[in-house]
Amino acid sequence: MSTFIPDIAAKRAALTPDATVFRDLTSGLSISYQEFHERAAKTAGLLASHGVSAGDRVAVLCRNRIEFFELLFACAKLSAILVPLNWRMPAAELVPVVQDAMPALLLFGAEDAGTVDIPGLPASATIALDDKGPAGFSSLRDNSESVTGPAQWPSEQCWYLLYTSGTTGKPKAVIQSFGMAMANYVNIRQAMSISAEDVTLSFLPLFHTAGINLVTLPTFIEGGEVLVMPDFDIDGVMKLLVEGVPDTFFAVPAIYQQISLQPAFATIDLTAIRSWGCGGAPMPDELLGEYIARGAHICNGMGMTETGPTVFIMDPGMVLKKIGSVGKPQLLSSVRIVNPDGQDVPGGASGELWFSGPGVTPGYWQQDEATANAFSNDGWLMSGDIGRRDEDGYYYIIGRIKDMYISGGENVYAAETENILAGHPDIMEAAIIARPDEKWGEVGCAFLLAKPGHDLPADSDLTRYCRDQLAPYKVPKTFIAVTDFPRTAAGKVQKHLLKLNQKND
Repeated sequence: MSTFIPDIAAKRAALTPDATVFRDLTSGLSISYQEFHERAAKTAGLLASHGVSAGDRVAVLCRNRIEFFELLFACAKLSAILVPLNWRMPAAELVPVVQDAMPALLLFGAEDAGTVDIPGLPASATIALDDKGPAGFSSLRDNSESVTGPAQWPSEQCWYLLYTSGTTGKPKAVIQSFGMAMANYVNIRQAMSISAEDVTLSFLPLFHTAGINLVTLPTFIEGGEVLVMPDFDIDGVMKLLVEGVPDTFFAVPAIYQQISLQPAFATIDLTAIRSWGCGGAPMPDELLGEYIARGAHICNGMGMTETGPTVFIMDPGMVLKKIGSVGKPQLLSSVRIVNPDGQDVPGGASGELWFSGPGVTPGYWQQDEATANAFSNDGWLMSGDIGRRDEDGYYYIIGRIKDMYISGGENVYAAETENILAGHPDIMEAAIIARPDEKWGEVGCAFLLAKPGHDLPADSDLTRYCRDQLAPYKVPKTFIAVTDFPRTAAGKVQKHLLKLNQKND
């Protein structure tokens, strides 16, 4: 039997019509929930006037802006599907994504006007969000008839698609349903104590699940206020943190690293922000310790695009006692830890994490085989992550199955060694991949990013540093200096793009 979600924009407009929902930090525009609902209804009318109907895809290529969310809710009102495109991709990389999604319409911001000339997509199927003329988005929207759409949305229905290349290669679209959005809202709301009085920031890219769901959409559903920045701007974020403006703050480790390197970090009152969250990649223990020392108990979390995304998030009261933990499965998430045969492992043992619950995607867009391969025979999503659960029920992520290698017959998880290396006073970040070795089968190769103003130690010193804290078979055999890492939108290092034969800087 189908379940239904009420039109969230209409509900919020009825409950708190005059409360501010979005404030654009670039233009200064603030709009209320009632104004947003009206704009979304007119945007639905605009899309309908261009032939968009139920099931059609609407692509959007833009930085963070209020209009993105108008399009998101307009698609919901039409039962259409929004497809946020990755503005970091050149046009050549967007071509196969657009050809897969086959959007009826593409809307774009001025920053990305140079990448919308995509073969097979006629100019008549594009609308410029920043065009102030009669053919631009604002004019077309304001002169369109309002379309309210159905009052209830089927929870299993696709709302938007998120294309993800992850860290392994070819992009595929993860279906995001209305029910997934509500499950994530329940999970993250109780974990971060989100309330209608909250102010949060939107700067994580909106083509990624974190940009939409951590924690902009949950704050919207709860009735709070979202400050919108086009992209992450360290000066703008620092100003807001110094002023104690946000109540909640969610970022990836790379952003927390940048904040910690700012001169103001030494004096800022981090306790003014109530809830800190981190996800997308493992946060080094050393970096977490810097924030804890300043009173900011950053709660590590873990999830996937395929889980909406929140599965785990740490509770603030246990951050200090459970360094490195991602917490417990949240309210609407079920988790198993299994061995290679799919059998549950005993407490304390490590195994692959499997997920279930209303936050889990029904699958990949038009990819039945990929969907079937992602789930067990009894319907659990197989994450590809290795984890363990301690005696108190707290979970730890050991690493990706694909990041594990075997050296001298021993399993080595790259994440453990990366965390140790990131604790070195001269190293900001480490990434390890395996290379073939005649004697040991495989050995580790560590790519190292030095802290600003620091030089990397000699290889012999790095080897000694690792040997003091790790078993010999876990110590990398080679070290390569890099000036930066290729990353996904979530901040994860794209290890498949690291080259074993690149020169050591």
